[in-house]
Amino acid sequence: MKNSFSDEKLQVNEIPKLKAIIEDLYSSNKKVIFTMGKGGVGKTTIAAAIALGLADKGAKVHLTTTDPATHLKFVLDESYGITISNIDEKKELKKYKEEVLSKAGETMSEEDLEYVKEDLRSPCTQEIAVFRAFAQIVEKSENEIVVIDTAPTVHTLLLLDSTESYNREIQRSQGDIPESVKKLLPKLRNEKETEVVIVTLAETTPVYEAKRLEEDLKRAGIKSKWWVINSSLLATNTTNDILKAKASNEIIWINKVNEISNGNFAVVQWRNEEIKGKKLLDLLK
Repeated sequence: MKNSFSDEKLQVNEIPKLKAIIEDLYSSNKKVIFTMGKGGVGKTTIAAAIALGLADKGAKVHLTTTDPATHLKFVLDESYGITISNIDEKKELKKYKEEVLSKAGETMSEEDLEYVKEDLRSPCTQEIAVFRAFAQIVEKSENEIVVIDTAPTVHTLLLLDSTESYNREIQRSQGDIPESVKKLLPKLRNEKETEVVIVTLAETTPVYEAKRLEEDLKRAGIKSKWWVINSSLLATNTTNDILKAKASNEIIWINKVNEISNGNFAVVQWRNEEIKGKKLLDLLK
């Protein structure tokens, strides 16, 4: 069967590298950096590479994840001068529920407590618990850059669109708004402090899902500047005919990301093995 080559032409003179994003994040003194995107696009690897790149420039960096598989520690460890933490979603949910029920139990009847318990079964409860944990990490890392590889969901950010909406959610169960959350919400909307790096692949579904993510972020008042196209065959300059055909079909999506991001994107080449440790710096070249 004949390989199908695309006639699409690349709309940029050269494929931009991840190094450009690191330079911008460092020079603009960002304090909170998210990597966001569809599952399986490589957010953990990109987050680790960004953290290592910033640390290599002398920045103090804290890297955190909500990945239950703790994949992050396989990719990078603290021997590279980066502090690493993991948010255990189940643990945070349990802690949050116990806190809410304890406070509610001080003033509520058993019947009212049943309503609170029902509320706590909502999927939003876990998202709020994780958001609170993340807020605490950011608060403790005042003098560090915090990079998080699995950000609180956009649904959570929209739910917590203002302290007032968070207050309504917490008041139902007699809880309090932690100071760390109050401080984090405005920080997330301050583009001088926060950057969301959207990670995608040069394929139809990941690009369109990433575009929807960007639109959701805008609704939450959070600006995203940078995109990363991960695992690109085109960037490998492969000479294999079958792979060249596949690589040529990435061009339309690279052009699309170039258009959506106003040229603020980088492309990371596909590799046939997991990159970890100091080798992550190779992704910046």
